[in-house]
Amino acid sequence: MSTDYLGRRNADQALDQLGRLSLRETSMEGLLQSVAELAKRVMPGDPEISVSVLIKRIPTTVVSTGQLAIDCDESQYGRGDGPCLHAARTGELTEVADTRTATRWRDHARQAVERGALGSLSVPLPMGDEGLSAALNVYARTAHAFDEESRSVASRFASYAAVGVANMQAYQEARKLADDLQAALDARAVIDQAKGILMDRHGLTADQAFQVLAQASMHTDTKVRDLAEHLVVSGELPLPQTPNHDR
Repeated sequence: MSTDYLGRRNADQALDQLGRLSLRETSMEGLLQSVAELAKRVMPGDPEISVSVLIKRIPTTVVSTGQLAIDCDESQYGRGDGPCLHAARTGELTEVADTRTATRWRDHARQAVERGALGSLSVPLPMGDEGLSAALNVYARTAHAFDEESRSVASRFASYAAVGVANMQAYQEARKLADDLQAALDARAVIDQAKGILMDRHGLTADQAFQVLAQASMHTDTKVRDLAEHLVVSGELPLPQTPNHDR
């Protein structure tokens, strides 16, 4: 049985294993880590794998299989350029066949050689969000590790990684929205309490009480919510600060 056939069969088994993962039972980070670990198992060149994500052009490594991949990613982040960033930004599959003789991204290539990465393959993840881009990165410990078959396999892994990144981003956005909503509800509750104190104390309507808070906020340069919380806790409204004049 040929080595090529074994490689294809192992890749198919790994991809089939990914396809059986339940998104209901697996976190998005867990899915991405599974993609990375399975890609490491079947890709050539004794590699380490990472997934780089750019949110509003700010890069981060969300998962990796080892320090080699993290170091190679971060050497590009510090320079603002390199094969993984190029793949994520342009949507182009980007390969460095031999970092020892690479003429592009020379500083990154030199550091990759020092760390033991003699080749790399960065596959862009298909993302629909304009402010979000990503790449699956394969850092091989041997040069000229990749052929057409391994590039195709890496692209198939990238499709699974794209699902994880997109869902992770959607979850984070939903969580931020929920947190913002909760903060707004908390602010409204304390403002309503403060209005109730003023209405009871001074015989004001709800609108009049809010106007008192708004004017105090303006004169003291304090957020209405913070001022309302101070009133609820202390029973007092902060007074405008009177400037001191030198005699």
